[in-house]
Amino acid sequence: MITDREHQRLLAQFGFLAASPPDFQAEFFSRAQRVQVHAGQPICRAGTQCTHLPLVVEGRARVYQIGENGREITLYRVKAGECCVLTASCLLSARPFPAFVVCEEPIEALVIQPGDARRWLGSCEPWRQYLFGLIMHRLIEVFGVLDAVLFQRLDQRLIAYLLAQAERLGASAIPITHQTLASELGSSREVISRLLKGLEDRGLLKARRGQVELVDPHRLRDRLQDPPD
Repeated sequence: MITDREHQRLLAQFGFLAASPPDFQAEFFSRAQRVQVHAGQPICRAGTQCTHLPLVVEGRARVYQIGENGREITLYRVKAGECCVLTASCLLSARPFPAFVVCEEPIEALVIQPGDARRWLGSCEPWRQYLFGLIMHRLIEVFGVLDAVLFQRLDQRLIAYLLAQAERLGASAIPITHQTLASELGSSREVISRLLKGLEDRGLLKARRGQVELVDPHRLRDRLQDPPD
């Protein structure tokens, strides 16, 4: 049961709800079911059929792909206020899910049934704009990943990722393993370790077990523009 106080929080978090008429809000809250997922729990696997559409209230999930060589690469993350657009597209097209999803942080979500998600596309403009807006945003994000893989050197992608994580955490020390970095960037642990060692030899960072500390972020940013060694 969703309380009145939670109603107000969800209206503030999901803009399509606040923009929707009262009758849609009433139907949404009567139909949505609340679920919780523990950190580290797999949510979806490639080839499975999607049976519902979760809207994340709190927490974060990672959507990734696994290549034939067994390497992983992150496609995007689903955060609070969002849903997984691959799940939405699979529900609408009745096709199997094409990637993998794992819960990175404990998730609280509102689950929408497939029939409701389809029906609301035709009856509620804010809901339609919400889904299509997310799809466009994710397409741009995935094209960015594709562009980086095809046209950017791996050392530059590694540096860009580390700088982004440091900014997100507000700290120079990033708790992360070499294997996690490899999975994020679609590489191998050995290659990532070699790149980190090269940057460490230049005095740009310190790579410890389970942590990377950025010693000189300014020079790291400058290195993003450097030509190949």
